[in-house]
Amino acid sequence: MKSINLPRNIVNRLLTLAQQDFEIESCGLIGAINNIPTHVYPVENIAADKQRLFEMQPAQQIAAMKLMRERQESLFAIYHSHPHAPAKPSLLDIQRANYSDVFYFIISLDIKGVLEMKGFYLVDGTFDVVELVYV
Repeated sequence: MKSINLPRNIVNRLLTLAQQDFEIESCGLIGAINNIPTHVYPVENIAADKQRLFEMQPAQQIAAMKLMRERQESLFAIYHSHPHAPAKPSLLDIQRANYSDVFYFIISLDIKGVLEMKGFYLVDGTFDVVELVYV
């Protein structure tokens, strides 16, 4: 199993964003320098059913990618939350995954009192689990 180091400030930011938008799937991008996550870029979810799906607002997604380039970051991960489901990819999450060279993080708010975040990477059209190590 692959493992990746995640700075605690990035983890805290992701969990905070998921809690702030607890009724919908929050989503966005994570930039990194030398494979070390440095910034979280929240993007508005414009999906028709925001409680079960996420679709990033195109102009905000482009702006986030532009800011990453300006900061000399690469796209490290795509994140979204599941307000009412476990932190595992849905069939639609798998079908919509387009980047095989980035990680995917899912934050679940469906756990009583505890937030759960899991990481995945795309291999041959399916998601494999990656171990998240908080540093």
